[in-house]
Amino acid sequence: MSLKEVFAGLQEKINNDPSKMAGVSATYQFCLSGEGGGDYNVVFTDGAGKINEGMADNPDITINMEAADYVDMVDGKLDAMSAFMTGKLKVEGDMSLAMRLQALLG
Repeated sequence: MSLKEVFAGLQEKINNDPSKMAGVSATYQFCLSGEGGGDYNVVFTDGAGKINEGMADNPDITINMEAADYVDMVDGKLDAMSAFMTGKLKVEGDMSLAMRLQALLG
């Protein structure tokens, strides 16, 4: 599965159930390295979210990881907490936003 497909699926989840991110107004930046990697950002405004390619100006949280690991995490093959504890997932910024995103992905 490519990153474009993964983020298209995430956009679908956001559109189908914005209540999971209700009350969240934040910008998430994803910096995904390695083969098939790229930069994406998700801007939430009270739960409604829009995914964009590229870098955001002032993200509230930045998530850095290998593209393949991110795909595995979204597919449920890699646990987000395990990825964080082993250094595969690096988070800069508001950690509570990372927990909210995990609820959306789950």
